[in-house]
Amino acid sequence: MILPIVGYGDPVLRKVGVEVTKEYPNLNETIASMYDTMYNACGVGLAAPQVGLAIRLFIVDTEPFSDSDDISKEEAEQLKGFKRTFINAKMLKEEGEEWGFNEGCLSIPDVREDVYRNEKITIEYYDENFTKKTEEFDGLIARVIQHEYDHIEGILFTDKISSLKKQLIKKKLQNIMEGKARPDYRMKFIAKKR
Repeated sequence: MILPIVGYGDPVLRKVGVEVTKEYPNLNETIASMYDTMYNACGVGLAAPQVGLAIRLFIVDTEPFSDSDDISKEEAEQLKGFKRTFINAKMLKEEGEEWGFNEGCLSIPDVREDVYRNEKITIEYYDENFTKKTEEFDGLIARVIQHEYDHIEGILFTDKISSLKKQLIKKKLQNIMEGKARPDYRMKFIAKKR
């Protein structure tokens, strides 16, 4: 089921997600709906807060990045087969040089900015079967995971840009809060009352 994506300004995007238990109601359906929603919006990642749930759950499928001309053949192969569900993720390490990449977010349509992140991460999480894993990732896969992990910590990519850039996008962010953004996927806006 395709869910509406929560827009910038909604308080749920600023909450630190609570841990998910095996008994969480309709967890498999929630995960399936999140994948449907992400694919419908042409995204490569989606966190539960983006569909209104303040829980520690996010999904990633980097397949769309595998067609980019800006990456090596090896990285394209990694991206093509990378699809994961992350439950109760805990970032253990972020290391290596920081590198910039132009990021966007389904909750912040029509806003893209260069964000600097570490090139390599080590993360602990449970998969959809509640099997505990600890894995290392680098490159674009690490970046997508870091972006989605930030969501379950109540952090948005716009928090990681300079104050000058924040000023430049202020009107766009205001428009999103007022429900004036018109992406080609379902959204739920906070729509400020005046």
